[in-house]
Amino acid sequence: MAVPGFLARARIVAPPGWTRWLVPPAALSIHLSIGQAYAWSVFKTPLEKTLGLSGTQSGLPFQLGIVMLGLSAAFGGTLVERNGPRWAMTVATVCFSTGFLLAALGVATGQFWLVVLGYGGVGGVGLGIGYISPVSTLIKWFPDRPGMATGIAIMGFGGGALIASPWSSAMLGTAPTSNDIAMAFLVHGLVYAVFMTMGVLLVRVPADDWRPAREAAQAAPRPLVSTANVSAANALKTPQFWCLWIVLCLNVTAGIGILEKAAPMITDFFKGTSAPVGTASAAGFVALLSLTNMLGRFVWSSASDLVGRKNIYRFYLGVGALLYLVIALTTNASKLVFVLCAMLILSFYGGGFSTLPAYLKDLFGTYQVGAIHGRLLTAWSAAGVLGPLIVDGIADSQKAAGKTGPDLYALSFWIMIGLLVVGFVANECVRPVSAKYHEPVGEKARSAA
Repeated sequence: MAVPGFLARARIVAPPGWTRWLVPPAALSIHLSIGQAYAWSVFKTPLEKTLGLSGTQSGLPFQLGIVMLGLSAAFGGTLVERNGPRWAMTVATVCFSTGFLLAALGVATGQFWLVVLGYGGVGGVGLGIGYISPVSTLIKWFPDRPGMATGIAIMGFGGGALIASPWSSAMLGTAPTSNDIAMAFLVHGLVYAVFMTMGVLLVRVPADDWRPAREAAQAAPRPLVSTANVSAANALKTPQFWCLWIVLCLNVTAGIGILEKAAPMITDFFKGTSAPVGTASAAGFVALLSLTNMLGRFVWSSASDLVGRKNIYRFYLGVGALLYLVIALTTNASKLVFVLCAMLILSFYGGGFSTLPAYLKDLFGTYQVGAIHGRLLTAWSAAGVLGPLIVDGIADSQKAAGKTGPDLYALSFWIMIGLLVVGFVANECVRPVSAKYHEPVGEKARSAA
């Protein structure tokens, strides 16, 4: 695929003396924008009222967007590696912004299928390509601190909703019309295009011979940190890839089990007690979860640079299972215990995302790490179906059986404990990648920066 000169990798090699600390802001401009996806719920009720949709229908753009995120990241990962971060960020910008513009046209003309196609289909491609676009570049700029570097960027995806949610709500007002919604989509598309373009212009890749000044002071390599490289095609043949696929899928399933149903869950849990949870408090609980989801992406992934990737996943999965056990055993006896446990679980959910690229770099090297990351994100798509299916399905069946309160979720929590234990075992099975999968030393093994 021919890449125009402005977007070509050769045009964005950093000159001597260029500071690597400009790359995280470039990555954040993309991730803070596409993180708007977590704020889709702001548009659900207005769309239902103005277009006569059901709750299931109004969720279709978001659901398709997450599916397309996983698929475009998986199938587009190799192109991202080959063509470089500026090309990838440009594709993400065009797709994500165009998705909003198509959604605006769909609302203005009363054609909901255009909203689904625009926001979910076209915009979803922007989500996937944008999500993986800065990963390998950040790892190459920060080989000494890959967990911290990817944590900064992916923190933006978790925190994007903290900006988008109040902004969107303010634009829609209290009784939005279809014109208000269309205008909100239009403004979102234009503003995000400008903001994401800042990242396109700012991003640079290091020269082939560049090394960080502090690299010589690094400690001896850990057992799982490889100096060899593995291609994306060969990575799929390794047991390590599939162990990490299971780890990511089950860690995300456990987090999404709370995140997807947070407000009704805390309301149901404490209904009938001496301290019921109202609508405003439930919304505050959701905001707290969003905050810990965001902070966990930076704090825990940065910690992984010190303690190692395998150890931090032991922490996510092992302590996560214990936290679910505490909730299951204490039920609604303490609101504080419930909230604190849920916040920690969501911090592990976010941390799992941001630590993953560094884990992949340790195992498979920097060569095509973005493409490998993209393929592994199919585990996110699977978890996005599995988590809500477990929690919503069991809660509905328990409600139909006449149960209330914590009984609606008890079985779900025990299932989540089991899944996290399986994930813990899968993480324990991760070993150094066999040399037979390594790329030969030389030109082929060099990463495309």
